[in-house]
Amino acid sequence: MQIDLSIFNPKARPLIGLDISSSSVKMVELTEVAAGSYRIERYAIETLPRDSVIDGNITNLEAVAEAVKRGWKRLGTSTRYVAMALPAAAVITKKIIVPAGQRERELEFQVESEANQYIPFALDEVNLDFQIIGPAPSSPDDVEVLIAASRKEKVEDRVAVAEGAGLKPLVMDVESYATQAAFELVERQLPDGGKNKVIALVDVGANVMNITILRNDQSVYSREQAFGGSQLTQDIVRQYGMSHEEAEAAKRTNTLPENFEAELLRPFLDNYSLEISRALQFFFTSTQFNQVDHIVLAGGCAVMAGVDEAVSGRTQIDTVIANPFASMTLSQRVRPKALAADAPSLLVACGLALRRFDQ
Repeated sequence: MQIDLSIFNPKARPLIGLDISSSSVKMVELTEVAAGSYRIERYAIETLPRDSVIDGNITNLEAVAEAVKRGWKRLGTSTRYVAMALPAAAVITKKIIVPAGQRERELEFQVESEANQYIPFALDEVNLDFQIIGPAPSSPDDVEVLIAASRKEKVEDRVAVAEGAGLKPLVMDVESYATQAAFELVERQLPDGGKNKVIALVDVGANVMNITILRNDQSVYSREQAFGGSQLTQDIVRQYGMSHEEAEAAKRTNTLPENFEAELLRPFLDNYSLEISRALQFFFTSTQFNQVDHIVLAGGCAVMAGVDEAVSGRTQIDTVIANPFASMTLSQRVRPKALAADAPSLLVACGLALRRFDQ
């Protein structure tokens, strides 16, 4: 889904997936080695100063641009084109049915008049884009069109960050769509490629847990709840008298005192599993589904040792850690062990990097 920046087809030029989350900036560059199979050329993760991004809003443009610039330098690439994404909460999406065979201009006019009805802002305050999904399920003479709209300032902030780091944004996607694009690479690793199975994709970042339930690549349910890795960071700050930055660094490099696992990590993982179990109960009570076949863990919290065992122990459901790069070849710049540890937190960046290969 491209919003207002879809001036060029990104396929023709190299493109970096740039994900700005509340705790870090993540960048991924891929190349296609054969149809549908990829090589990861390089990636970088740069931590952000605390509160630079709050609830998906960039509150400190300079600090974020600086982190993007550092990440880009570390990548060691000549590519300056980036694909970025907005948080799903910042985007209003709606599917509409329109007559097939319209000219582009007619379609644009119709999309605008439809958008006018359900967007709570003046159209000149929003970036609006649409994409034809395909024939309408109910009538062969119509097509289904997906409309996406976002407040201009949300898009402009992200563009300003990229430009402040000397980069050029070509694509503005939605984080949930980027995650689903990368998830398709993870799904291939499940038995029978996950066909006809109900799969819970659980993405836990610093502050928010996003749960998307998918069946045959269609989202059947999604839920967001306040829970994330920053709770563990705060526990570390309190317990060991560290600063927030020291706690984050120690968590990433596994250099915490010996009693950390028993006193802080295990209780946190119990909580994490309980939150997932609760979210699944909500799913069962509010839909016709009564079982989940696989849980796929993503986000910064999925890199913690023992997290998959904790979740499968609590839910009794097969649980795997998301690694969209598992079947990719790696360039010499990428260290396999580091990538395996970072992979679950790179889903959005990977999905954005895949935009380069869109038709």
